[in-house]
Amino acid sequence: MSLLGFEHIGMTAGDLDRTIAFYCDLLGLRLVLRKGQASGELAFLDAGGGMLEIFSPAEPVTPTRDVPAGEAGMRHMTFAFDDVDALVAKLEAAGVPIVERPRAAHNTELIQRVAFCRDPDGTLVELIERTPNRRIS
Repeated sequence: MSLLGFEHIGMTAGDLDRTIAFYCDLLGLRLVLRKGQASGELAFLDAGGGMLEIFSPAEPVTPTRDVPAGEAGMRHMTFAFDDVDALVAKLEAAGVPIVERPRAAHNTELIQRVAFCRDPDGTLVELIERTPNRRIS
């Protein structure tokens, strides 16, 4: 038995069209599957090294909340880009809330630049540029 790779993260969205537009049109993920279900609608978006499974229930949902310090949970998801500054400018022009503007990263062994924004449901999304010559396995 051996690990084949990272498969996906599951998340809930209030408006699947709006969420697909954010992740695909603005961030560059690719819609792989979209289908209705008895309790809502489901989509899989390919991020190039794993996928997002997005479920949009038929019933209204509340926006996500940040995980408080001292409580276990997912704090953010991260996507790597070749130019974080240009991406943030594109996101700002589209009205996406920027939480933290591009800056030098703290973990320079892996990341050289970093910024943060929010997706349509308030999920914190980290945008990074990898350190040059970083080994990816």
